[in-house]
Order: sequence, then structure tokens, then C-alpha cells
Amino acid sequence: MIYAVIDTNVLVSALLSSSKNSATPIVLENVLNGKIRALYSDEIFDEYKSVLARKKFNFSPNLVEILLNFIKQNGICITPKSTGVKLIDNDDLPFYEVFYAKKSKNAFLITGNIKHFPKDDFILTPREFLQTTSL
Repeated sequence: MIYAVIDTNVLVSALLSSSKNSATPIVLENVLNGKIRALYSDEIFDEYKSVLARKKFNFSPNLVEILLNFIKQNGICITPKSTGVKLIDNDDLPFYEVFYAKKSKNAFLITGNIKHFPKDDFILTPREFLQTTSL
């Protein structure tokens, strides 16, 4: 099983994408088909809910509800401990701390903002993740 913390920007990009062959929709598809098990915390889930409901994205409330329910029912909710790490953007800290709590050879953090995180072989862009895991 592959585990991944999915940054909110990856979900937004996947839902906005007009190409099913782009990296972010493929990552999301693999979450939905069970090849990737999403890792999240209550704080991450609240961010998903808030960001995906923004009017500027114009996502279907029904689609958002289905996606969030899927993540909640099929993902793993983790209550991380503070790592004491300082990041460029503190809004990214919950994602890093959940990743760090589950850190193993098959746990990843997938983000479009790779430069916001410490260098780590398991913190990857969606494209890098797909190349690394051969999904």
C-alpha cells in the first residue's frame, strides 16, 4: 500500500484540470481507486473543506462532498506531534507533520509547492510521485 499526504493545491489542480492525463488528476484517480491511501489530520481536512468550497473555483458542492466523504472514510486520520520544523509557509506545516508522523518507505507528501518543504526523497510533485511509484 502507498500512503500519501495530498496537499490541497494538488486536489484543486486535479479538479480544475481539463486533461485526465495530467499528473494531478492521475494522483487523485489513484486515491479514488484505492492505490493511494490518503493521510490527513483534522486540520488538513478542514483546509480541504474550506478551500474546495471557495466560490472562485466553482466546484460542485456535491462533488466536493463526495470527495471529502471518500477521503474521510478511506483515508487515515493522524494526529501528529509537533516537529519543531520551520517552513517557508506555516500553512504547510500540518501537511509536513502528518507526513513526518507516518514517514516510511511507502509514505509520501505530494505537493505542487515542493520548495516550501525540506528536501526529502519522499516529498514530491505529482509528476515526480508518479515517476517514482510507477502508478
